[in-house]
Amino acid sequence: MAKKKRPKEHIIADLSVNHVEKYVFLCGYSVERVEYDYGFDLIIFTYDVNSEIENCQIYIQLKARDSLRTLADQKTIAFTIARADLELWLFEPMPCILIVYDAQLDIAYWLYLQAYFENLPGFDISKVGESLTVRLPKTNILNQEAIKKFADYRNDVLKQIKGVIRHHD
Repeated sequence: MAKKKRPKEHIIADLSVNHVEKYVFLCGYSVERVEYDYGFDLIIFTYDVNSEIENCQIYIQLKARDSLRTLADQKTIAFTIARADLELWLFEPMPCILIVYDAQLDIAYWLYLQAYFENLPGFDISKVGESLTVRLPKTNILNQEAIKKFADYRNDVLKQIKGVIRHHD
């Protein structure tokens, strides 16, 4: 009788989570794994210089592959995402970061989704089919600097929200 086997996809997925968590922990932050994934896999919680938790979180969608498709320019990763996920991400006020992990090279690349689509000329979500391909610059390597950048993005959103609240008072 054959025993159950652990699929390679599960190993790659676990390695990708471990890869992200390492950099989050090195920044002094914490991360929660989302048990039921409906568009987010991880949520990052940040802390100030006094180790006190900060408001609002950073949402991570993590994709892991055995290898990634690089475009002819050798500087860009092409990755296909589902429209259903995109609608969730683009209407979330806090930063949503797509992280794509290459298991063979043990490297991950990231994309700040809301900013990517805000800066895409003529983008209209109503004209998107079932999926679309995004382009991640190979310079966007996941490391401690990137995790801190995600916190800066969150802080920028908080400043905008506070500005709107003050404006209406």
